[in-house]
Amino acid sequence: MTTLPTSVEIYDTTLRDGAQLEGISLTVEDKLNVARQLDYLGVHYIEGGWPGANPKDDEFFERARNELKLDTSRFVAFGSTRRIKGKVDEDVTLGNLVNSGASASCIVGKASEYHVTEALRTTLDEGVAMVADSVEYLKSKGQFVLYDAEHFFDGYKDNPEFTMRVLEGAAMAGVDRIVLCDTNGGTLPNEVEQIVSHVTNYFDGVGIGVHLHDDTGCGVANALAGVRAGAVQVQGTINGYGERTGNCNLIPIIGNLSLKMGVETIPADRMDRLTSVSNHIAELVNFAPDPQQPYVGQSAFAHKAGLHTSAIKRRPDAYEHIEPAKVGNGARFVISEMAGRASIALRAQDLGIEMDDSSLGEVVDVLKRLEYAGYHFEVADASLELLMRAAAGWEQPYFQLESFRVSTDHRRGTGARAWNDIAAEMDTEATVKLWVGEERLSALGEGNGPVDALHKALGAAIGDRYPRFADIALLDYKVRVLDTSRGTGAVTRVLIDSTDGTRTWSTIGVSENIVEASWQALVDSIVFGLLIDPS
Repeated sequence: MTTLPTSVEIYDTTLRDGAQLEGISLTVEDKLNVARQLDYLGVHYIEGGWPGANPKDDEFFERARNELKLDTSRFVAFGSTRRIKGKVDEDVTLGNLVNSGASASCIVGKASEYHVTEALRTTLDEGVAMVADSVEYLKSKGQFVLYDAEHFFDGYKDNPEFTMRVLEGAAMAGVDRIVLCDTNGGTLPNEVEQIVSHVTNYFDGVGIGVHLHDDTGCGVANALAGVRAGAVQVQGTINGYGERTGNCNLIPIIGNLSLKMGVETIPADRMDRLTSVSNHIAELVNFAPDPQQPYVGQSAFAHKAGLHTSAIKRRPDAYEHIEPAKVGNGARFVISEMAGRASIALRAQDLGIEMDDSSLGEVVDVLKRLEYAGYHFEVADASLELLMRAAAGWEQPYFQLESFRVSTDHRRGTGARAWNDIAAEMDTEATVKLWVGEERLSALGEGNGPVDALHKALGAAIGDRYPRFADIALLDYKVRVLDTSRGTGAVTRVLIDSTDGTRTWSTIGVSENIVEASWQALVDSIVFGLLIDPS
């Protein structure tokens, strides 16, 4: 009977397998920064890619030798076994692995009869020899060697006798880790546990790893099943990046093994780095973080229902499976039409806003009315805070609008067809009239569109009085049409994301007039930016 290991090695392949996800294109500098983040997290192995495969990987391995100083992780070069009937000491790929500067090599070789005979078009004996010879050669060069048994699970189900022969060949050649790969991603957890258990019981003295994909949505479950069956290494990627539907996601794997199953993975004092590393790597690969990702997502410990937040106020563990701080995350109380007084009170407490029963009730009533009209405050944190402050008696002191006007002149061209050489020429101007204290001000702004023009007009009017205005930049502008049955007369919702360089916030506006909705979100953005650090 297989016993659960006390510790499991975390092998990260974000830089190779993860980079095969559509839309990811890492520069050499990006790859170095990802590697540094992985070392900071404390994974055991960082797979850098395939030396010799392309100029980018060549430059990366060259720079890694000189610039990448790893404190906790082992750097791994990836490649394949020798060619069919080739000599190991003349094989270019094996030579590149030895000369890569990495102390460990991971080689992929077929472990399926079907793939040996149909894809490689060689004999089964040669398929075994290609793996064994390559492992023996790399070991003779002082390498720590991992063998990725490609198509292992499918091959085992078709012909277990041959598949085990390939693993035996690697073991007899001195391999350090045998990694069982579910290359097509179609194996289910019960199959993984049964098959891995057979392999771990068969081999003695060779650590068994698993490399899994998420094609059935079972990547993480399969990894846990493999560990229950005795695997001592899990290969995967940060945030589950990878080809097709992705690799198994190391974030919940680390969380589940360390915090739920009592199996050591990364150092315990680095568990609180999970959230920051996940988000940092998402930024480096230019993918928005998944807000619902287990453990580290922005919504992982977000509470919206009034009953939940009321209970959490008394007992934080009532609706949280772990303390969010253990993984570097935090609880959030999402305010919406489902919120009750407890939710509002908790948010007010977090913000340092004093609210009595009357103002709490007013906020709840206003929220329900506005969300019925199309507002969505759980994605507009800054607008929500301003609404709560107003209910508590605060009045923004910066400016009061008298009126604004926006005009757009379309002077030439249509710009409606890619094959039309006559580009549209348009001018947009905005005029604002407002009061700062007892002083009436008027200013004009020109921009690429109504929002840009209004922003510049506001800056021209109050920028000198509030130097902080210059630090506030609009990051994103989103429009959603509500009640589409009304066509062009539908209500629109505008969301604006803003930043001052150190903090970001979101604001919202809703109106049948898209310019008015934009103005609401824009004003909230500026007022909030002045409020958090007025000058």
